[in-house]
Amino acid sequence: MLTCPNCGLPIRLESLACENCETTVMFDPQSLTVVRLGDAENAQGAALAPCANRTLLCNWAVPADAAQNLCFSCRITRRRPDGSDPASLEHLAVSYQAQRRLLIGLADLGLPVVPYWVTDGGLAFDLLDSTTSGEKVMIGQANGVITIDLAETLDAHREAQRVRLGEPYRTVLGHFRHEVGHYFSWQLVEKPGGPMLDELRELFGDERASYQDALDRHYSNGAPAQWATNYISEYATMHPSEDWAETFAHYQHILATLSTAANGGLRLVPPESTHFFDEMIVPRDSYADVDFSVALRDWRWVASFLNRANNAMGNDDLYPFRIPETVVAKLEFVHRVVRSSHTETPFVEAA
Repeated sequence: MLTCPNCGLPIRLESLACENCETTVMFDPQSLTVVRLGDAENAQGAALAPCANRTLLCNWAVPADAAQNLCFSCRITRRRPDGSDPASLEHLAVSYQAQRRLLIGLADLGLPVVPYWVTDGGLAFDLLDSTTSGEKVMIGQANGVITIDLAETLDAHREAQRVRLGEPYRTVLGHFRHEVGHYFSWQLVEKPGGPMLDELRELFGDERASYQDALDRHYSNGAPAQWATNYISEYATMHPSEDWAETFAHYQHILATLSTAANGGLRLVPPESTHFFDEMIVPRDSYADVDFSVALRDWRWVASFLNRANNAMGNDDLYPFRIPETVVAKLEFVHRVVRSSHTETPFVEAA
């Protein structure tokens, strides 16, 4: 749990100041902790300074003696709107927030985040705005570059797209988590001769199948009948690579939410009348050292509780998905891929 360095109360990932004591703060991406603005030091005792994009609501820190004044998350953004259009900057700030949350989630999973300035094919983000440029922006991933259309930060646009495509869930963070799934499949699994490549193809299908043919078929015919018995979403049925990316995104959704529940002290006590579980459900901050079935057991009850809480506020389910056994096997495979790639230093600054 992130806590205020002054009063010790919980603090949000995105906070520029503590909501309780109003202490101004920064997030240190190396220690994954919140520190006080102005007199902060990292775990090694080096002074920290705020990212130059703090005016765009970035709360990350940089070493005070660094040659550059942008944090890791802002530097990994390769392309973005310039500062001439206030509307684009507002959209950019929202997208930056989702990007930082994505990167923190990847660090929590122990996945290596190797940026484009370290190696060819390293991770990069192009955050482009179709609403102000007038140019079409295709959301996707290619050779390590993830492109996001900042139009997705607009609630009306995003909701219209969700309804048009018949999606139960559509968020900016969801786009990031989906597209980074393509990146990690390419980096961790799809290498020729990779030890998990055959199993990937057995579970998800052959990623070498024509993407354009699959795209045309999907938008002409829709998802196949009974798709919900084998896939997490209709979009996952389109192509094996999309099945992987959708599954990888849900893997992140599940573990990030369970971690938040754990850090908030959530405990679910079974009613006396139930026979479905006979012990308290205690979410964990990490499931790295256990089989993913443990996470799914906890998620079943945590998701059910959160759905009811959302319904109590007049909203739809927080997690409007069902996870069939076929998808369980896919999630367990993703878990093994992530565990096999674990690193203690996820943010790689140099080769």
